[in-house]
Amino acid sequence: MNKRNVEWLSEQEAETWMNVWSFHVWLPTRLEAQLKRDAGISHYDYFALTQLWRAPEHVLRMSELAAECDMTLSHLSRVIARLEKQEFVRRLPDPDDGRCTLAELTDAGLALFEQAAPGHVSEVRRLIFDNLEPEERQQFGDAMGKIVAAMGKGDRRNGR
Repeated sequence: MNKRNVEWLSEQEAETWMNVWSFHVWLPTRLEAQLKRDAGISHYDYFALTQLWRAPEHVLRMSELAAECDMTLSHLSRVIARLEKQEFVRRLPDPDDGRCTLAELTDAGLALFEQAAPGHVSEVRRLIFDNLEPEERQQFGDAMGKIVAAMGKGDRRNGR
């Protein structure tokens, strides 16, 4: 690699990148610890439960759930198997397409989600939003939307 042909990060960009790195490493660690401590579940478990909670009738096709959770289908299958073993989720054949499987949030899963959500939301608020002024929250959200879109993920505010 020729150092002269690389557009190196400016000091400000390098500092921002280091903060992004720390955010990437520490945020999931902190959220995982809170969820394990307070609800006995992983962050991946919680996110799958969240997407099922948000879905009409608390049911989604596994492929749709994987997309909503930003997980591969095989990773999601392991998460759902763990939740299914604890009777928080059940898998059902899709009556509209026999090739597909549905994931459904059970009453126990709903109760777990409702127990876990307040602490998790408080932790997200404490770690992220409480540290920003209202104007910064909007800017942060806009910037993150652009970054996520550049990585190939659609805008969640507009249905994807």
